[in-house]
Amino acid sequence: MKREHNFVQLLRESAVSNGSITCMGIDPVLEALPRPELSPRRRVLLFFEQILETMARRRVYPAAFKPNIGFFHSLDRPLESRFDGTLALRDLLLMLRQIFPRTPVILDSKRGDIARSSLNYAEEAFSSWDADALTVSPYMGGDSVGPFNTLAAQRGRGVYILNRTSNPGARELQNLTLADGRPLYTHIARKIVEWSEESGSDSIGAVVGATSLAELEELARFYASHGTPLLIPGVGGQGGSASETISVLKKADYPLELARINSSSGLTHPWLKQASPVPVDWPEKVTDRLEKLNGELKI
Repeated sequence: MKREHNFVQLLRESAVSNGSITCMGIDPVLEALPRPELSPRRRVLLFFEQILETMARRRVYPAAFKPNIGFFHSLDRPLESRFDGTLALRDLLLMLRQIFPRTPVILDSKRGDIARSSLNYAEEAFSSWDADALTVSPYMGGDSVGPFNTLAAQRGRGVYILNRTSNPGARELQNLTLADGRPLYTHIARKIVEWSEESGSDSIGAVVGATSLAELEELARFYASHGTPLLIPGVGGQGGSASETISVLKKADYPLELARINSSSGLTHPWLKQASPVPVDWPEKVTDRLEKLNGELKI
């Protein structure tokens, strides 16, 4: 189901209608799913289909979905003519469009290459998958990021550029000290705003993790004055706190409707980390957690 796009408008509308800024990450891990006798495609669809239907029945919604393409593609076996992951992602995206037609879908693909390759990756996200936005790596520079931004501007889509990420190893590069004494992530933040202005789009955003609150506050305060959308991973499984994260955004005077605070494994399958079996009522359990997270991320 294709739709007309204005990504920032979609962000604002879904935040207001949902009353929260929760982003639900969709990262299928087979070990965390029931029915091991089924094919990977069927296991993924069974798991998420029942969750989405329960969410719709109980009227508990996130303000965005974020499927990670790597989790799906890893289920493919192309040399054996098996495309379980690709087909599961297709079916899932069609399901999201049908059940939640005004909820943004961010394809977490973290692309970035030489210009022509970047253009192909942008086409993949926006044409092949009809994603509302995608994630992009900035570390090959402006000519690598440019095709994503240009195509997004032309089609009303969004781009989230990695800035200060939530993983432990982020400090190894993103916190490197530049010659003028600033950390690298502050330079990247200024480049993101510069690239946004060059593209003429207000839908060029940044990925800033919830696991380093001081840096999140610094960057949120900077981005607030530019109206830059923020995608904030790291809540739940990576240790970030939802309530602390939204408090930091408020303290930084950041416009909350432009932020999406993501939880993936901590929301959809925490029992894997706890080495517990899949609960028989997993759709209700996940919906309960989403409802609680929405309450913490209420705007």
